[in-house]
Amino acid sequence: MGWMKDETGLEHCAANFVALTPLSHLRRAAHLFPEREALVYHGFRKTYAEYHARVSRLASALAGLGIEPGDVVATLLPNIPAHCEAHFGVPAAGAVLNAINTRLEADTIAYILDHGEARLVLCDPQFLPTLMQATELMERPAPGIIEVADDQAGVHGHGHYMEYEELLATGNPDFEWIMPQDEWESLALNYTSGTTGRPKGVVYHHRGAYLMTMGTVVSWDMRRYPRYLTIVPLFHCNNWNHVWMMPMLGGTTVCCRDITAKAIYDAIADEGVTHFGAAPIVLNTIVNAKGEDRRAFDHIVDVFTAGAPPPAATLAAIEPLGFQVTQVYGLTETYGHVTECLWQEGWNALDDEARYAIKARTGILMPMMEDITAMDPETMAQTPMDGQAQGEIMIRGNSVMKGYLKNPKATQEAFAGGYFHSGDIAVQHPDGYLQIADRAKDIIISGGENISSVEVEGVLMRHPAVLLCAVVARPDEKWGEVPCAFVELKDGASADEPDLIAFARERLAGFKTPKSVVFQELPKTSTGKIQKFELRQIARGL
Repeated sequence: MGWMKDETGLEHCAANFVALTPLSHLRRAAHLFPEREALVYHGFRKTYAEYHARVSRLASALAGLGIEPGDVVATLLPNIPAHCEAHFGVPAAGAVLNAINTRLEADTIAYILDHGEARLVLCDPQFLPTLMQATELMERPAPGIIEVADDQAGVHGHGHYMEYEELLATGNPDFEWIMPQDEWESLALNYTSGTTGRPKGVVYHHRGAYLMTMGTVVSWDMRRYPRYLTIVPLFHCNNWNHVWMMPMLGGTTVCCRDITAKAIYDAIADEGVTHFGAAPIVLNTIVNAKGEDRRAFDHIVDVFTAGAPPPAATLAAIEPLGFQVTQVYGLTETYGHVTECLWQEGWNALDDEARYAIKARTGILMPMMEDITAMDPETMAQTPMDGQAQGEIMIRGNSVMKGYLKNPKATQEAFAGGYFHSGDIAVQHPDGYLQIADRAKDIIISGGENISSVEVEGVLMRHPAVLLCAVVARPDEKWGEVPCAFVELKDGASADEPDLIAFARERLAGFKTPKSVVFQELPKTSTGKIQKFELRQIARGL
């Protein structure tokens, strides 16, 4: 031990210990990059000096409305500048941001407003009718409402409530931000997309978000002044924390309200977008864009994809178009992505098929995390790293939630054994790289054999006529369950059930081949995840 036994006078103090918070990034950017473009949305263009002033006005105006530290302020907004401003302005007032999924129905929104005890909601005119229904269903007193008009998109205010710009006008651009005294203070409240029962309220702390922004810069190999397109909804893990990260790099956040191939190509060509995050379904949209929606561009666009393992066929189709795609993985409970498929130079020599198969791996832990591995959830024993044995993905590190709001039992269960239990089933390769086999609830067990729906989907996606597919369990008297495929075909393409079953049969073991194929539009969540629980209900009725 030596002299380390005597640490008298070496306590932390105001000079050497400051609570970590993503708010610091914007404070610094206002001084460092005051004239750089910070926030862009069609004709709306703000520098960092202006962005900081608007955020300060918002924080001040919220305080003026009686919002106190620890209060919850909710949003029902698309990816527009006001939503980015709220990500800084709500916590700068000391409050907790609850960005609500705009695709939810009134009943669930009412539950979230009751459970989170929101004092105020910032709402886009498009979602006001649903919010009105929700407030009528609430048990608690309804929150105040601020209407956020989106004149850029022709979505004008109804005039029933105070409008966002009027609210900002009441605020002081020199307002002193209320910074966290403790980095464990709550920053945001996000509700999981509960497929069973009510959604759970996931609580984020300032520390986790700050470290997420730092780790992402390293993993995404980012340089200063990126131009970033908001495709991931700001209500989805707070846009994977990317909007909080941009000021650190002096980057430009380009807002995108409606996620279409045309909007994405236009943003890349006209705004010079260099980075975005998106679910594989968005990559598919880009690959299959109509000729008139495509634009030429002369730089590589870096993409993080998550939400489901990207089919190798999608990766093979998008990369030649000028996109460099890295698969990442995480959950609402982990602030977004916490693993990355970090590319190894030795893989460059592999043929295309082998390379894209590796790119479809879930990967390894990002720098702000401590350990992410596959374990037996009962014994917490490490799963053999042989690429075959299946275990549950277990996660430890600084970007893990505080827990579930008002639900200590679920929090304890999720953290049993000192790891966050993801509910995702994976194999682990000898090099430690994880590869998701399935959500625990999506595994198909046929005659005692486990079938990964992801594997079957990957094969069907290679068929030239298939645009999208999802594979779920269909009850079967003999085998217990058999795979049933739901398929959307590309415009103008044709294929029938025998075609696709034969195509899969050539590439898969017999027991893994779908026994039935249903052609229909697939139900999707707001982030483009296919809602398998709905498809399972249809499959049960077949």
